[in-house]
Amino acid sequence: MRIRATVAVATGALALSAFAVPAAQADGPTGSAGSAISRADAAKVLGAAHAATGGSGSRAAAAGDTPYALDASISNVKINGGRAIVAGTTQQVTVPTTFTLTHGADVDITAPDFVVDLKIYRGSYAEPDNYLFGDLYPTCTPLSATAATCKGTIDARPGQGELFNSDAGTWSANAYAVALNGENPDAADFDVTKVGFAEQAKVGTTKVQRYSRLTVNASPEPVKKGKTITVKGALTRANWETNKYAGYTVQSVKLQFKKKGATSYGDVKTVRSGSAGALKTTVTAAADGYFRYTFAGTTTTPAVKAAGDLVDVQ
Repeated sequence: MRIRATVAVATGALALSAFAVPAAQADGPTGSAGSAISRADAAKVLGAAHAATGGSGSRAAAAGDTPYALDASISNVKINGGRAIVAGTTQQVTVPTTFTLTHGADVDITAPDFVVDLKIYRGSYAEPDNYLFGDLYPTCTPLSATAATCKGTIDARPGQGELFNSDAGTWSANAYAVALNGENPDAADFDVTKVGFAEQAKVGTTKVQRYSRLTVNASPEPVKKGKTITVKGALTRANWETNKYAGYTVQSVKLQFKKKGATSYGDVKTVRSGSAGALKTTVTAAADGYFRYTFAGTTTTPAVKAAGDLVDVQ
């Protein structure tokens, strides 16, 4: 599994995102079919590029020991179509990414040893707290001699320790491109100066949120008109550290009612979630209809609505 990026290494903090991959990915090529660049290969180039300036906690590289600046840039980044990435407790989450790659006419983006990648990270660019990327490299379709449209994914496995509760919130995206130009990073005569490299920080943002659940139960059923109805429920969300759902406390949740035969709900009152996310309030029975709770969401947790619970008023 991938690990949380909590320390800097000699090759630069962001290089961790290329090193900390499953063994099957690090040992062999990953990405589009025929790719000759593994995540570990990309990490070597990334580390050498960061060493050129001594940035991201790396040591400064000797002259002539760094890749050259590749004529390539990323724009029009969209992550999950602009929607948040919402993860539960165990299931893998895969969301699409799209972007435009602009490059020099002399850059062969169809070469098997050329890759472009998009990652998202939490925290600072120099020393990210965590990062996520796709299981495979994005694939690019040329639009012209100098531009291409690219598609990829961001993959997250909350059940394998890839997310912590503190990771919920806004993440940034960075992108890089590597052209090995026939060089083998594992060879003794590897010449990194013949390798092209480009990197861009903060090419986009997205939210990563903890999946939420909301329940409702109105009782008694049936009930006489004018009597008291008690409406209970619970607001919970994914806990990425226990892989269970836990109460989301001290949150404002609206109780809504829809009269039987009507097409829409109306607000009744606002209830604040208590211990274990519990919700409880009372209303006076007036007519047959459906009660539900609805939560507007926060930066860390998506909006959610409970299914309506029908009450028969006699």
